[in-house]
Amino acid sequence: MPSSARRNQIAVSKEDYVDKSFFWANAFRSGERTRDVVTVHHTEVRAEPRSGAVDAVGNTTIAAEEPPHRRRKRLKAEAAAVEVVDVPLPPDASSSLSQSAAAAPARSLRRIISTYLALTKPRLAFLIVLTTTASYSIYPVPALLSTIATDAPSLSTLTLLYLTTGTFLAIASANTLNMLFEPAYDAKMSRTRNRPLVRGLVSKRAALLFAIATGVVGTTLLWEGVNPTTAILGASNIALYAFAYTPLKRIHPINTWVGAVVGAIPPLMGWCAAASQYSTTNGSLTNTASIWEESKELLFTEQAVGGWLLAALLFAWQFPHFFALSHGVRHEYASAGYRMLTSTNTPMAARVSLRYSLAMFPICGALSFYEVTDPSFAVTSSVINGWMLREAVRFWWLNAERGSARALFWASVWQLPIVLVLAMVQKRGLWERIKSGVMGNDDGDEEWEEDER
Repeated sequence: MPSSARRNQIAVSKEDYVDKSFFWANAFRSGERTRDVVTVHHTEVRAEPRSGAVDAVGNTTIAAEEPPHRRRKRLKAEAAAVEVVDVPLPPDASSSLSQSAAAAPARSLRRIISTYLALTKPRLAFLIVLTTTASYSIYPVPALLSTIATDAPSLSTLTLLYLTTGTFLAIASANTLNMLFEPAYDAKMSRTRNRPLVRGLVSKRAALLFAIATGVVGTTLLWEGVNPTTAILGASNIALYAFAYTPLKRIHPINTWVGAVVGAIPPLMGWCAAASQYSTTNGSLTNTASIWEESKELLFTEQAVGGWLLAALLFAWQFPHFFALSHGVRHEYASAGYRMLTSTNTPMAARVSLRYSLAMFPICGALSFYEVTDPSFAVTSSVINGWMLREAVRFWWLNAERGSARALFWASVWQLPIVLVLAMVQKRGLWERIKSGVMGNDDGDEEWEEDER
């Protein structure tokens, strides 16, 4: 029989397997999480911290096999504990232009142009002009007039020029008024603190005169070069953005819904501009009755369904886009006094984003159903809509954390232009007219010959 001293010694080799229940019972020690390891030493076996395979005195340690279910649970807990911080979005275009203007010599042409261009919020203005132009291009030329009124899928180039110029000037007026009312609040946010009025690159009086001039000129161009209905929509958008949306930002989160209406009006403007070229009424007169008759025909008839669907598309798109954008700066919004839904109720903002991302599918399907686009558009648009929906689901499931907000933002940035381009490419009857133009189509001549007989 071995002696008692001999029994008190434990010989452990690197190849030995130790009962893991001893280590599981000692998984936590002194508030520090450990894992099961065996120390190769002369007389002791102990559980070591998770920090490594070699302890302070150079003893070699061997990691005991961790059960798969415990490993999955540990990794999940560690991943949840790590907060992924969204990389701040870059300054907006107005701030970048203001910095460029400040670096230019005083009273130089470059400084003046950069300063006043910054007042227009050029990226936002470009997006609005894009949606207006896309709606104008998507309008289906009536079948009876497609080979008579135009040989191309687009409409009057001159009307399009008036439309884009007038729309840009109208949105420039609205954006300038927005900045004019908010310099004190813009100064509190990193993305807007370099805007021209905040930096004092332009006086409030000059900004007000610029807003009035662009508003008047833009509305006039729309009235004279397009039609009164489009001009009225443009002027209404200036008032709605500057005098309703802007003050509501500091009062109630419903401001986002009002802002979505503002974004939905430009597609209606483009649709009305195209439809008026085939209008049976004369809205160019100053007679109020004739203008009203034209507005009813352009906005409240069956032919106007496509315009309202494109407006619905823009209305729905703005919620996932803006909530994803504002989440990264939600604390700055709150500090500046803005009542944004991402600052007051992030879970609700995530649900709303998911809801309107889902709405993209029936809206795009309706464009095909009402023969604004070819039936294939319902399929092709579902691919890009599915991408945005996937990111909206993550945004909702993760409560806007772990990078989901930024992923949804970039998905929305790409989704809108791709859907609009798809709608233009798959516009109803476009490829038939292109084919007939390339191959030659004598159907019209044959019909005339039959009538003569």
